[in-house]
Amino acid sequence: MADALPTRLQLQIVSADRSLLNETVDEVVIPGFDGYFGVLPGHTPMLAVLQVGELWYRQGQEKHYVAIAFGFVEVLPDHVTVLAQVGERAQDIDVQRAERAKQRAEALLASPTSSVDLDIERARIALMKSLIRLQVATRARTRA
Repeated sequence: MADALPTRLQLQIVSADRSLLNETVDEVVIPGFDGYFGVLPGHTPMLAVLQVGELWYRQGQEKHYVAIAFGFVEVLPDHVTVLAQVGERAQDIDVQRAERAKQRAEALLASPTSSVDLDIERARIALMKSLIRLQVATRARTRA
């Protein structure tokens, strides 16, 4: 007799400095390197590289948002483990800090003296991360 498909997922999100989340969820959408992908219970096992983006998960009818930057995700039929370099739940984001980071990155990218490719790439990544943080924080505030 075949095993029944799971009806829920255990979602675990760990960043470089702490465990962010360990929840039972119905659905997860993850920012993969090649684009966003959705995971439902019973998903085929896979490993994927993360990109800077907005991860969201659903518990019943309620969606929750997390800003994610780089790392890996392991998907199993009943479990999703996200190992992210950076991860912040919407309610934990310091909007003023993210706005200042966005302004610094934009200034670096606009500066004609920024000719070192590594500095430009760092500024571009900092801008992407700050924009995602602001987007995730805004979603949490509009739901409240």
